Amino acid sequence: MSTPANASLSSLPTGDPARLNDVATALIHHPYQPPGGFETVQPGVHKASTVIFENTAALKTRQWKDKSGYTYGLHGTPTTFTLEERLATLEGGLQTLLVPSGLAAIALVDMALLRSGDEVLIPDNAYGPGKDFARGELAHWGITHRVYNPQDPASLAAQITERTKLVWLEAAGSVTLEFPDLAGLLAVTRAHPQVVSVLDNTWGAGLAFDAFRLGQTPEGEAFGVDVTIHALTKYPSGGGDVLMGAVVTRDATLHHRMKMTHMRLGLGVGANDAELVLRGLPSLAVRYAAHDASTRQIAKWLIERTEISQVLHPALPDSPGHAHWSQTCRAAGGLVSMVFEAQHFTQDRVEAFVDALKLFKIGYSWGGPLSLVMPYELQGMRQYGPLAGKQGTLVRLAIGLERVEDLIADLDQALRVLRA
Repeated sequence: MSTPANASLSSLPTGDPARLNDVATALIHHPYQPPGGFETVQPGVHKASTVIFENTAALKTRQWKDKSGYTYGLHGTPTTFTLEERLATLEGGLQTLLVPSGLAAIALVDMALLRSGDEVLIPDNAYGPGKDFARGELAHWGITHRVYNPQDPASLAAQITERTKLVWLEAAGSVTLEFPDLAGLLAVTRAHPQVVSVLDNTWGAGLAFDAFRLGQTPEGEAFGVDVTIHALTKYPSGGGDVLMGAVVTRDATLHHRMKMTHMRLGLGVGANDAELVLRGLPSLAVRYAAHDASTRQIAKWLIERTEISQVLHPALPDSPGHAHWSQTCRAAGGLVSMVFEAQHFTQDRVEAFVDALKLFKIGYSWGGPLSLVMPYELQGMRQYGPLAGKQGTLVRLAIGLERVEDLIADLDQALRVLRA
C-alpha cells in the first residue's frame, strides 16, 4: 500500500493547532546542516535578500565593502562575489560591480563620477542609449556633454576644459565599427588629472585587447583606461537570455566612489542570472574565437559583392581605424556592417533584403549562438568620418555560431532579392 504524500500531517491529532505550529517551526528552523567539501564544476547558487547574523557583534562588525562578509543580498552573495572576481580577471582589473544591464553600467559611472556643472565628452560613435542618457538625465541634472571625433585625438584635446571630468571611449564604434587610436586618446586624457577615462569594452569582451594596458610611458610604465564597462548580456552570457552589466576598475578610490552610488541606488542582479554568466565564462574564449573566425570569412566574402558600397570590419584594411586595430588587438569579434548607398538602393529595397534573410533573425544585441541582423538609417548617424552626411542604409550583422557556409548562402539568396 502506498503512503499518502501528506501522511505525516494526516497522522496528527485533529484539532491540535499547537502541534501544527510545532511542525511549521521545526521545518523553518531545522537543525540539519549538510557536510562541507561538496566541489562541483560550477559554483553553487546562493539566493538571498536577508542574510543571517550569528549575534549582534557580527551585525555591528561584519563588512561588505571589502567582501570580507555578507550583510544583505544587494551587497553580495558567494555567487555574485565569485562572478565579480572572475570578471575582474577577464578585464585585467582589480574590482568589479555588477548591474542589471550594460546601459545601467553606463548610467552608474555617469551618476557616480559627475556632478552639476561638470561636463562629459562622448565619442561620435558611442552606444546610442548612452548618448541619450547624457541628453536626458544628465542634462536635467545640470551636466553638459559634447561629442568628439574618436578617430582624431586632437579633436578630443581641443574640447577638454577644466569642467571636463569624464571622457568616454568606445572600441570598436557602435554599429559603424571604426577603431579609434586608443593610446592617442588616453595620452590626451592623462594630461588632465581631473579627467577619468571610461571604455565601453563590450565589443572586445576583455579578450580582443588589454584595456588597462594600452600604452607605455617613456619610463616603461604601462597605462590604460581608468574604468571599463561591459554588457555581460553579450559574449559572457553567450545565450541571448541574460541582461547584466559590469563596471571594472584598478583604482580603489574610483571603485569606492562607484560602489557607494551602486549601494545608494539599490542596484543588484539575480542569482540565477549570475549563475548563467558564470556558466558562460569558461567557454567565452572559444566562442569569441569562433565568432571572430566566421565574421572575418563573411567580411571577406562581402567585400566582393558589388551591391555593397562599403564593408565595415576592423580587420579589413579599408575599414576606418584598421591601422589602430592592428596595432592594438588580437581579435575582431563577431560584428560586421554593410553600407547600401541611397543612389543605388532605396531603403525599401534594403529592408526587403533584411526580410529575405532566413538564418539571420532581426533583433537587437549579439554575442549568442544565433546570427542577427539590424538595419539603420545612415542620415544623421555620424558627425565625423566617411559616413558623415551620407544617405542610405547600414545593415549590421552579428555572426553567431552557425556553419559559416550556411550563413553565406543565406546572404547570397537575400542579395538576389535586393537586386530584383
